[in-house]
Amino acid sequence: MDIMRAGSRPSGQGPASYFTGRVRIDPLFEAPDPARAAGALVTFEPGARTAWHTHPLGQTLFVTSGCGWVQREGGTVEVIRPGDVVWFPPGEKHWHGATASTAMSHIAIQERQDGAAVAWLEQVAEADYAAGPPAA
Repeated sequence: MDIMRAGSRPSGQGPASYFTGRVRIDPLFEAPDPARAAGALVTFEPGARTAWHTHPLGQTLFVTSGCGWVQREGGTVEVIRPGDVVWFPPGEKHWHGATASTAMSHIAIQERQDGAAVAWLEQVAEADYAAGPPAA
């Protein structure tokens, strides 16, 4: 058994090469081999988001606060709120983040395959992000 005490792992800033805007990453866990799972609490300030990316074994997001947007390649931007759970299948190109005016936090869980949990791609185009979700 291993107990990871709250506050025992420092918060970090999401690197500009993988994120747009202010993003804080609070590591939650990284299971030792042979387990592959890792999780983090990620907080996006308004307008902040990930770059496009994929996960070799998929990713699950648990939205904990605020209001955010997610999009898979070829799909429309979707609104996510606290209590929503989002599953991205292995290899699905996607991005996620806050809305233009509201912060959002989620717990992200993914697994490593051959040592990698994510493949980072290009940044989300500002014009595509600014378009937001379709009007209701």
